[in-house]
Amino acid sequence: MSNFLRLLALVLPPALVAVCGTASRAQALDETSSPSNACLAFKGGLSLGVPLPHLKAKLRAGRRLVVVALGSSSTTGFGSFRTDAAFPEVMKQELLRLRPSAQIELINSGRIMDNIPGNIARLDADVLHYNPDLVVWQLGSNDAVWRGIADNAKEMLSDAIRRLKAANADIVLVDLQYAPLVLITSRYVRMEQIISDVAREENVGHFPRFLLMKRAIDGGVKGLVWWDGLHNSAEGHKCIGVALAQMIDAAVQ
Repeated sequence: MSNFLRLLALVLPPALVAVCGTASRAQALDETSSPSNACLAFKGGLSLGVPLPHLKAKLRAGRRLVVVALGSSSTTGFGSFRTDAAFPEVMKQELLRLRPSAQIELINSGRIMDNIPGNIARLDADVLHYNPDLVVWQLGSNDAVWRGIADNAKEMLSDAIRRLKAANADIVLVDLQYAPLVLITSRYVRMEQIISDVAREENVGHFPRFLLMKRAIDGGVKGLVWWDGLHNSAEGHKCIGVALAQMIDAAVQ
């Protein structure tokens, strides 16, 4: 057992140590590849699942795009140490690389420890106030890990999405991170199902962060999760942001 795992064994439950140990033993990929680039190799076949018509129309017209990133600590960039390394900013920079003529204004409305009810309570002030063309909504991690999932979480989420759609915004839901603390209880299964079901029923985008990270980590990619066992590292943010931008670009072709 590594020194890191011995330390975890002193402070974390055995089930979590086992999960960490499994991830730490995965050594399958070339050590010269950065974790983010190695992670991106696992996004084949993944997509948002729907087109983004409002964004497409704005791009074709050459008009400025307003993108609001709503969410919790993942959205703020926690674990990356730099605000410009948060996945929404990485997403913006990759979109500009893919579409150099685009004009993109990004508003980061992440709030540490926020959950779905907290996100929804901020819709008017922190999202709709900006008249967004696209809302990237990272959600569910704090509900699954810390706060518990409200009995009516699915209904709340569906109602909130209808409000955003009524404001002519395209929506992409970003689901949970694949990380030891997320996996420690079975609540993540229900949360993932809620996000997937709502995205399908409301015909909005679903960025499969959980599946992309699981594929990569199971395939031997290390370094996507911060030392706390929960948040994405800077390399994790980079993989998620670049993959998200590329899927957005594909959805507006």
